[in-house]
Amino acid sequence: MKLILLGAPGAGKGTVAKMLTELDGSVQISTGDILRGAVKAGTDLGKEAKGYMDAGDLVPDALIMGIMGERLLEKDCEKGFLLDGFPRTIPQAEELKVLLEKIGVTLDMAVSLDVPRDVILDRLTTRRTCENSDCQAIYNTKSNPTKVEGICDKCGSKTIQRDDETEEAISNRLETYQEKTAPLVGFYEGEGMLLSVNATSSDAVVKAIQDGLAK
Repeated sequence: MKLILLGAPGAGKGTVAKMLTELDGSVQISTGDILRGAVKAGTDLGKEAKGYMDAGDLVPDALIMGIMGERLLEKDCEKGFLLDGFPRTIPQAEELKVLLEKIGVTLDMAVSLDVPRDVILDRLTTRRTCENSDCQAIYNTKSNPTKVEGICDKCGSKTIQRDDETEEAISNRLETYQEKTAPLVGFYEGEGMLLSVNATSSDAVVKAIQDGLAK
């Protein structure tokens, strides 16, 4: 499957993507992952991106598209890919469309995960992340707590609440999403390839996507 996953922070894109990869071997790709991968691989585009990242600046769209083009041609994408949190803006969506046509890849659909704001706030304010940069395991104090409070089950490091997962920070992230990323739903609806899923259960979302692909 070749999908774009759309949804606000905390809508469950990452969880759904992981579940989908286990179904058919598709790979989950996020902008952060491909940027870090390019930097680690030391490609020319990766070196250029590192300059912006080290300075704390946003990586320009043209550079992200170049790195995305390289990533989608890698062998592990042949089975399929799930774009998690990308594109983020209409210009990125338009450039992605051109890129996919250029490399001869056809998207199956764009999936919009519609989750109520109060559910998102509850999910993110109760999320805890392992502070060990090599682990980064994610927990939830309500639905998926650690065995020992505040201690990662996997590596024994402390679990923390990220600065961008306080209620104030999440509200700001949701406002940014509504302003810049939510219009993508209309873009892909206009392209005739949007599947909207209104469910809070990841299993229900995956089932809806499977049903959508089977049509």
